[in-house]
Amino acid sequence: MKILAYHVQPYELDAFEQWQKETGIEVVLEKGLLTKDTIDMAKGFDGVCTQQVIPVKDEEIFKKMKEFGLKQIASRTAGVDMFALDMAKNYGIAITNVPRYSPNAIAEMAVSHALQLTRNIKKIEKCMDEGNYVWDKSLLSKEIRNCTVGFIGTGRIGLTTAKLYKGFGAKIIGYDKIRTDEAAEIIDFKDTLEEVLKESDIVSLHLPLMEETHHIINKDNLKLMREDAILINTGRGGLVNIDDLVEALENGKLAGAGIDVLETETLYVNQKIDPDKVKGTAVEKLRKMDNVVFTPHYAFFTDEAVGNMVTTALDNIKIQEETGKLRNAMNM
Repeated sequence: MKILAYHVQPYELDAFEQWQKETGIEVVLEKGLLTKDTIDMAKGFDGVCTQQVIPVKDEEIFKKMKEFGLKQIASRTAGVDMFALDMAKNYGIAITNVPRYSPNAIAEMAVSHALQLTRNIKKIEKCMDEGNYVWDKSLLSKEIRNCTVGFIGTGRIGLTTAKLYKGFGAKIIGYDKIRTDEAAEIIDFKDTLEEVLKESDIVSLHLPLMEETHHIINKDNLKLMREDAILINTGRGGLVNIDDLVEALENGKLAGAGIDVLETETLYVNQKIDPDKVKGTAVEKLRKMDNVVFTPHYAFFTDEAVGNMVTTALDNIKIQEETGKLRNAMNM
């Protein structure tokens, strides 16, 4: 068995090396992305995996994969919205993902963003830059234990995040169409999204991106949130209409936002770019705001999570090749 790994990053090398030692399976590491121009490299391999920062929606890719006898693209990610799932299925190509790499990685970043916002860290730093070290009333913070934290999405990551907030003593509420007994032990479930938005001091998003969740946070329901509330998104960029969010922040209709993911993040994620590339975009606007904590898709980025993503993606290919069975398939 031989696997081709696209878009391999330096921080993944140890994990790839360890998996090869443990399995005895050869993995050829390629720096470039999976595109219609690089798919020919996969000829002669038994499987391919990738970590994409650009879409894989060109029919030529799947057509050639079928021609080469390949059955799967193993994505080293949880989200797979960058793939043309139906098109891949039509060519018999499974798109698999890594559904559970490290809920703690995302949860800790979500809480970290919220803490920086509730404690006014960026505003305090701005004051210090101006030589102002006064304990000003405008910088008075609210303690997490006195907050209501609302969760939109209460799966593994959402629940892990909720447990962290529970440790601070916060009141936890949430909305999800699927409610587990475990989540119900610490989350007071509400019947509607609107209830959670209205009642929360902190709203934390932990949903997959699909048609029904696209722009689930928008101009209409942002109006329901308290003006002193904050929004945290470490889920998927498309959950939030970012233009609507920027407008709410600029107009003082929302106290702050912690953003790790954006719908337009393919412009910059994991790339060195000319700073002019993001001029006039939401990225530039968010970075200039002292009531926003913005990170470029770093929530997952821990040693534990990276190792799990590489291992699970490669195992997805190994299992299909050895047993004929699919694991973690998102389109089959």
